Amino acid sequence: MIDQDKRQVIYCLHEEGMGIREISRRMSISANTVSAIIKQKGVMPNVVREDKISVNEQLLRELYNECSGWGQRIHEILTEEYKIELGYSTLTRMIRELELGNRKKQRCDHVPDQPGEEMQHDTTIYQLKIGDIRTRVVASIIYFRYSKIRYLKFYRSFNRFCMKCFVHDALMFWGYAAPVCIIDNTNLARLSGSGGKAVIVPEMEQFSRKYGFTFKCHEIKHANRKAGNERSFYTAETNFIPGRRFESMEDLNIQAMDWATVRMPVRPVSKTGLIPAAAFEYEQSYLKKVPPFVTPPYLVHDRGTDQYGYTSCDGNFYWVPGTSRHEVKVLQYSDRVKIYHKRKLLCEYDLPPDGVKNVKISPKGQPQSRYQPNNRKRPTADEEKKLRAVSTEIDAYLNFAIKLKTGKKRHGFIRRLYGLYQKLDGALFIKSVNRALKYRVSDIGTIERVAVLLMQAGIYEVVPAAFDAEYKNREAYHQGRFTDEVDLSKYDMPEDDDE
Repeated sequence: MIDQDKRQVIYCLHEEGMGIREISRRMSISANTVSAIIKQKGVMPNVVREDKISVNEQLLRELYNECSGWGQRIHEILTEEYKIELGYSTLTRMIRELELGNRKKQRCDHVPDQPGEEMQHDTTIYQLKIGDIRTRVVASIIYFRYSKIRYLKFYRSFNRFCMKCFVHDALMFWGYAAPVCIIDNTNLARLSGSGGKAVIVPEMEQFSRKYGFTFKCHEIKHANRKAGNERSFYTAETNFIPGRRFESMEDLNIQAMDWATVRMPVRPVSKTGLIPAAAFEYEQSYLKKVPPFVTPPYLVHDRGTDQYGYTSCDGNFYWVPGTSRHEVKVLQYSDRVKIYHKRKLLCEYDLPPDGVKNVKISPKGQPQSRYQPNNRKRPTADEEKKLRAVSTEIDAYLNFAIKLKTGKKRHGFIRRLYGLYQKLDGALFIKSVNRALKYRVSDIGTIERVAVLLMQAGIYEVVPAAFDAEYKNREAYHQGRFTDEVDLSKYDMPEDDDE
């Protein structure tokens, strides 16, 4: 294809009187091509493709609607019923040209990187190995468009409260906020509509007002409107996650904090060489400074105090000071809980490590109460796991017996069976349970009687407990020689005689 500029040169040389062969030699173009360009007067020809096969537009639209847009079926009908021989790629091109089924794509506006203009927030899901377990986590990133600084944190689940806590932590860390935060059309912040017509949830609108910014949704299918945030996730996938080991969620977030706020801000951006930390210092004069007195987001729980002095929150039990059983308000923050009674702060506790549930928590420096909370759950997963590991017979019996027990009965059955396992010799326990499985017995008392019968009938012989006969040679045994003699004078001991 000869470009337009070269065509103009060829035509001008011809007008000045130069021969076709001379032009062909100088321009390294064949003489036939030079003749064709001269005939076209140096103008690029407008070639319009004419399809050898023509399909009626109205017919194609009707078939598209009749076949619900499935191109393969449309192709079959055209070739088999209407005897129109055309390739499948030709058919799909015709469908695209008619814009059938696809809304016409809109162009995205290019937003220049202006200092203090906007920040972006988004989340994505990863499967990370935490400890030895593959775990689903939600990564949340807030990103300043101009300076390229970011804040990263991971959650097991992400709801509206988590979103508010994350935004609060990020903005309080950096100390500044952009006037606009670009988000996708998430229901965590959007009440109705989409894109520019989206209505923000009043709760989130009131929340953002405290920090001096507003939420703004991008248009549907225009995720590149927050391309900086999408690029941040790609950077996390290729730079932060590979080659790192995470022992817990706390360890994961500590490493993420160091990576996002310490390492990346001083690393130059690859294409422009911009250093985010230096750019953020320049951008601060254009941003809105976050007030230092903003109250962190929290959830309010109305709770009672049980007879042992505990109140529950998020699956754990917190001890309430005092002796009365009054109603309390529990304020749950992202990292702690506060317990109030009649607007008076009674106590404050740090939240336990991630994943820890069903535990009793007492004030620092005080021992835990020996009483259990009133509604504390007593799971039996550990006892069941130990029983199943004893032998295949016990595992088969549990599969049979647990089906007959539901709810509290199941946990009580497992506890009683585990207690019997601790009282009996291992071999006797296995024989008793195996016999119970044979006769479909699910009563613990019956299993105990089976064990007694086995011993009385002589089917099972009690094996004496094994002990180390060399215990007298141990160092601890010899050290006992230097202890004081036992004082028995306070006891009325009989005289030592021959009786």
